[in-house]
Amino acid sequence: MSPIRLLIVLPALALAAAPAAAHHSFAAEFDPSSRGEVAGTITRVQFTNPHVRYRIEAERDGATEEWELQMSSVTTLRGLGWNEDTLKVGDRVTASGQLGRNGAHKLFARSVVTSDGRDLFTARESRADPNEVTADPDKDYGYGTVQSDYPVDITGPWRNSYKFRVTVDDLEPKPTPFTAEGRRIFEQTTHYDDYALRCLPLGLPRMFGSPYDMEIVDAGTHYVFLYLQNNAHRRIYMDGRSAPANQPPTSLGFSVGHWEDDTLVVETTHLAPGWLDGSGLPMAGEGTRIVERYDVSDDRLSIDRTMTIHDPYYTEPLVRRRGSARDDDVRLIEQDPCDPSGYYRDLLEAGELEERLR
Repeated sequence: MSPIRLLIVLPALALAAAPAAAHHSFAAEFDPSSRGEVAGTITRVQFTNPHVRYRIEAERDGATEEWELQMSSVTTLRGLGWNEDTLKVGDRVTASGQLGRNGAHKLFARSVVTSDGRDLFTARESRADPNEVTADPDKDYGYGTVQSDYPVDITGPWRNSYKFRVTVDDLEPKPTPFTAEGRRIFEQTTHYDDYALRCLPLGLPRMFGSPYDMEIVDAGTHYVFLYLQNNAHRRIYMDGRSAPANQPPTSLGFSVGHWEDDTLVVETTHLAPGWLDGSGLPMAGEGTRIVERYDVSDDRLSIDRTMTIHDPYYTEPLVRRRGSARDDDVRLIEQDPCDPSGYYRDLLEAGELEERLR
């Protein structure tokens, strides 16, 4: 194999501007304050959700080292013009980004430069500011409400990258107001506990923070929220019903809603235990109550969304804020399947697979 550049560690450099729509604990797997560069030949491609991965073979002192390049989801990369053939086995690349913790041969790629000098993150023409509303105020983006007494027609497609923040350490207030039990559970949580890496449903409240598009349908007695994230659907009952006595806990829970002027208010209970964010903040499930407020703008082209989480593991409510916007470029296609093999490969290489499969 011809000589290739070695890994260069460059601590404390500013992060690159490539997108990172990660929802799991990035900081648990990578060191955000460091930066490295690795060059070599791609030996394996895993173009699947939840995160695209490439294996790369580098050479040092006459020996080869295998590295993993990890990136955002297939959905995010497709938005940058990538597909499964953008990088193939045998291609030579130079990648830079954050290094894996504890000496792991991993890199979260913020730049990938091909052998002909193209940076695949910046080669495509830059997109509009995601926090800018570019929709046409004279266009009707809704489908028309079924129940005429609703004050606003929120049906139709919405872009959730509006006012997006990565769903890690984004909840207020800070410091996190743990109860003693909540802190104990959080301190015992590791990166490998993230059920999103095993392709299990993301659920609430993490789904609320997703940057991927959604569609709202008025089904008469309820709204249906169709999320591109995980191809999930959610019912929000608007007819005053209560949860059935035998309602089981689920990842999205049982949601009821009502309108307060131009604000849709949604309350969700019967949630399965899980995480509040990608850092592993625990959610009890039993006793958890989530209240969402969807404040529609006067021009009906954007929504300010606020989620308030009441949970027994915290001494006061936690708040997450996001937005949605109308957009002519919203594409509600089926999301690519999720493949957990990368998660189990990580466990195997860390020597933890056998113990965690017990």
